[in-house]
Amino acid sequence: MKGWQFTKTHVAPKLIEKEDPKAKKGWVVIDVKAAGLCHSDVAALEQESWMSLINAAPCIFGHECAGVITEIGSGVKGFKVGDRVGVCPIDPKTGLAVGYDYDGGYATKCCVPASCLVHIPDKVSFMQGAAATDAGATSYHALFTIGEAKKGMKVGIIGIGGLGQFAARMAVIEGCEVYAVDTNPDARSLAKKIGCTKVFDNTKKLEKVKPDLIVDYAGFGTTTRDATAAVKKGGTVVLVGMGVPTFELDTITMITNQVRLLGSVGSIPEDVAGVYDFFMKGLNPELKSIPFEDIDKGLKQLKKGKIKGRLVAEIKE
Repeated sequence: MKGWQFTKTHVAPKLIEKEDPKAKKGWVVIDVKAAGLCHSDVAALEQESWMSLINAAPCIFGHECAGVITEIGSGVKGFKVGDRVGVCPIDPKTGLAVGYDYDGGYATKCCVPASCLVHIPDKVSFMQGAAATDAGATSYHALFTIGEAKKGMKVGIIGIGGLGQFAARMAVIEGCEVYAVDTNPDARSLAKKIGCTKVFDNTKKLEKVKPDLIVDYAGFGTTTRDATAAVKKGGTVVLVGMGVPTFELDTITMITNQVRLLGSVGSIPEDVAGVYDFFMKGLNPELKSIPFEDIDKGLKQLKKGKIKGRLVAEIKE
């Protein structure tokens, strides 16, 4: 098998060859067909603090993948060789993360716990299947699992990037009244195309709307603080983005308006399945395909901010 190996911060990933993985008890081997490129991979290559998270280094990284099962370990139920599957990045049973605690999806083959797997519907492509596992499912988790968005609710989405575009599209399909915020004019233009009711360039302008729920996919401190002031009394703000590590809140506003501020991280397999359902309902996020051999170049493009939507490496026959 081939794979892009991460060794340590400030060292470029290297395409290597190694022995094919073997399925162990409770695990399966998949032939990877698509792997999404994530900004967190860029961060791991640039910021020393990420080394504490990548326990398997040196390892093949990549935590957004989809493919076909080629080998089943003992004790695995509900899946068989030939099944098309997506891989939830974090194992709900052990907490182990693909590409962090064991070899990940920037490879031609990958061995993963069966408890991470989600069946991909026939009408959902591998490219969509991979993008759903992190960008899609993280967005879904914050919006629906934590934020409890429902049809008819006024929902504010801050940041129409890799995550926010998924959330805005899903909220529109769900029948929510969606209000988007982004400082980037191209992102605001995309939000209008998606079908958002109104689009703003500043979170404070959400005060005119008083959404039931605001999900902050940017997390730049001021965005979250302004969201707590803009949400309706008794409303909910969900923080997903980590634009800054710390920020201050207006406690008077939080208390007098009885605002719920919740954090959201990652996803569970049920969230991935939820995104697949939305693909069946017409979800169509901006996805760009690159060859598996160009993953290193794709990460450089991400670093430069050259990518709109989500970048996915495909391994084609």
